[in-house]
Amino acid sequence: MSKRSASPQGHYVGLVSHRGQFNCSLAAHFSNGSAEQCKLRGNEQCAPQILHVQPNKTYRLRIASTTALASLNLAVKNHKMVVVEADGNYVQPFEVDDMDIYSGESYSVLLTTNQDPSYNYWISAGVRGRKPATPPALTLLNYHPTSASKIPLSPPPITPRWDDYDHSKSFSNKIFALMGSPKPPTNFHRRLTLLNTQNTINGFTKWAINNVSLTLPPTPYLGSIKYGLKDAFDQNGPPENFSNEYDVMKPPVNANTTLGSGVYMLGLNTTVDVILQNANAIRPNLSEIHPWHLHGHDFWVLGRGEGKFTKEDEKKFNLKNPPLKNTAVIFPYGWTALRFVADNPGAWAFHCHIEPHFHIGMGVVLALGVETVGNIPNQALACGLTGKRFMNPKQN
Repeated sequence: MSKRSASPQGHYVGLVSHRGQFNCSLAAHFSNGSAEQCKLRGNEQCAPQILHVQPNKTYRLRIASTTALASLNLAVKNHKMVVVEADGNYVQPFEVDDMDIYSGESYSVLLTTNQDPSYNYWISAGVRGRKPATPPALTLLNYHPTSASKIPLSPPPITPRWDDYDHSKSFSNKIFALMGSPKPPTNFHRRLTLLNTQNTINGFTKWAINNVSLTLPPTPYLGSIKYGLKDAFDQNGPPENFSNEYDVMKPPVNANTTLGSGVYMLGLNTTVDVILQNANAIRPNLSEIHPWHLHGHDFWVLGRGEGKFTKEDEKKFNLKNPPLKNTAVIFPYGWTALRFVADNPGAWAFHCHIEPHFHIGMGVVLALGVETVGNIPNQALACGLTGKRFMNPKQN
């Protein structure tokens, strides 16, 4: 749907379908054109990607967030949206005026063009989850036969305040699997409880999971595991839990962490629970939103709650109709519970989809059934390693 991109003057702008708006005089300078190119008409580079519609029709809009940092809130002026799909899985339809969408998520909504066709209407995508320094991305819902150059009379939708987390939770709590969708197993074989913390190493800010900040090795995990390249990554698995004494409501007593490249080795076709636990960052009274994305699998979102997860919270799990997704959010000072069946062999990243968080350690690697994976190219095995023996791993 939308992302943030640097404009010629060095500021960030919101984009919808790769287009946005910024200072027209500067745009003309950098494009060797004229300010006329920025007017709301045609297919000029600066013009928004207008959504052309016929009156009294219902459209399915497929929406995806490619943001690297912020969350977004999408709204169409004077129009309701009916959410019908999340991350490629159908959900029980529900109606909203606006919707929060986090990095890595995708949705389908139904939009009915039942407003006055003699007007156009603003579509807005505003920043959520962190204090915005970026104006909302805007484009138009253009009713035929009204000219696309006709500016709407009413202002764009107002984005909810960036830290109105109750608004975000109310949207997430409406998402349930459509009747007939696969249900989760009632029991699990293994549980990973992953504490998300902000830490430091040698004065540099890092993010860590159970006090280990992920650093990816030069050689891909898939080949390293399959062919037993034991020097390629840490052979000790990361911690599967954190200390009961840890206070998630306060900054860490010791902010230091360690680097690690270890892997959680999962049994093929086993059922795995993951409890994502949020906590206070280094700065007091600060806990951030983290959208976690799993490669290679969908998971059921069994529930979420406030504070530190306890055994009693299992009673809140939804095993009847939890949504199947591949990206799930943990809200500040809260937890989110996931369940998935480890049935897709490989070595899979599971990480916060906020790009800088992942790059400075906020992720883990899950490996399962790697011995069944074949046809791994030599080029993939040789990344970061030199020497003839790595080009022919079967000699090891």
